[in-house]
Amino acid sequence: MRIVLTGGAGFVGGAVARVLRQRSDDVVALVRDKKRAPVLRDLGAQVVEDDLSDVNRMVEHLAEADAVIHAAGSYRLGIPKSERGAMWDANVGTTTRVLDAAEAARVPRIVYVSTVNVFGNTRGHVVDETYGRDLADGFLSWYDETKYGAHEVAEQRIAAGVPIVIVLPSQVYGPGDHSSFGEQLRLANTGRLPYRALENVGLGLVHVDDLAAGIVAALDGGVVGESYILSGPVTRLGDAVEIAARIGGRRPPRLRVPTRLLRVMAPIGRLIGQQNLAELVTSAAGVTYWATHERATRELGFAPREIDQGLRDTFGAA
Repeated sequence: MRIVLTGGAGFVGGAVARVLRQRSDDVVALVRDKKRAPVLRDLGAQVVEDDLSDVNRMVEHLAEADAVIHAAGSYRLGIPKSERGAMWDANVGTTTRVLDAAEAARVPRIVYVSTVNVFGNTRGHVVDETYGRDLADGFLSWYDETKYGAHEVAEQRIAAGVPIVIVLPSQVYGPGDHSSFGEQLRLANTGRLPYRALENVGLGLVHVDDLAAGIVAALDGGVVGESYILSGPVTRLGDAVEIAARIGGRRPPRLRVPTRLLRVMAPIGRLIGQQNLAELVTSAAGVTYWATHERATRELGFAPREIDQGLRDTFGAA
C-alpha cells in the first residue's frame, strides 16, 4: 500500500514507519525538516518536507494514497501560557487540516493517533472505549485540552462519514524516548535519578514497538468509525521507577519530594526550571490514566509486553 504518514520523524511515527517498511509498504513521510529525518530515508521512505500548514499542498501529497496515518502532534506538560497557541495549532489545527486534505483527496482510510488522555482522570478505574469524561471537572493540562479538542474533530468527521479509525495510546516508552518520562526511567536505570516525585500518577506503559504494531493492525483491520485503546499494563510511576532501577542493578533514590511541597513551590516554579509547575502537579498528583486494551487485543491481535520485559528491552538488559 501507499501510506502517507505524518509525524514520521517523531518517536512513535518513526516506529510506525519501520513496521510499514518491514512489510514493503510505500511510505510517504511528511516532515517539517528533511534534515531531521535521516532514519526515514535509510528505511526507504519517501521524505517530503511539509509543515502541515497548507491543505492544498497536502492534497497533492495525498493523491493516490491508500491510507493516511496521522501521528503528528505536540506532547509536553507544564508549558507556559505563551506556548499554548503553538500547541493548540500542533494538535487541533494540524489534525483539522490533515483531515480536510484527506477528505479532499478522497483517501479511503485514515488512522488518527489520539491518546487515552482524552478520558481525563479515570480515578483509579480501568476504563474502555465507551467511557466519557465529565467535562465539568475541567482539563488537567493544556496538552490534555488540545488533544481532547483534536479527538473531537476526528469524531465529528466520523459522524459526517469520513473513513477514520481512532487509536488511543497510553504512556509510550522504549529505546529513543527523549520525553521527561523516558528520562526519569533512564536515570533510575543508571542510578542517577536524584529524587522521586509525583509517584502515584497512574499510567499504562506501552512499548513503542508494540504500539506501532497496534497502529498498523488498526490500519489493516480496524472498523471505520471505531476507537481502539492501545494501552500497556497499568502501573504507577513509582513502581515503574523501581523496576527500571532494579533492571539496572541499582536502588531507586531514597529522597522523595512530597506533593504538598510541590504545590507550595508552584508559584516560584520558574526559579527551579519549571515554567508551569502547577500544571505538572495538577496533571499527575493522584491522577490515573488507566484504560484497557481488551478490545484491541480481541479484534486486532494487539499484544503489549509486560513492563518488566519492556524495560529490559529498552535498556538492553539480559
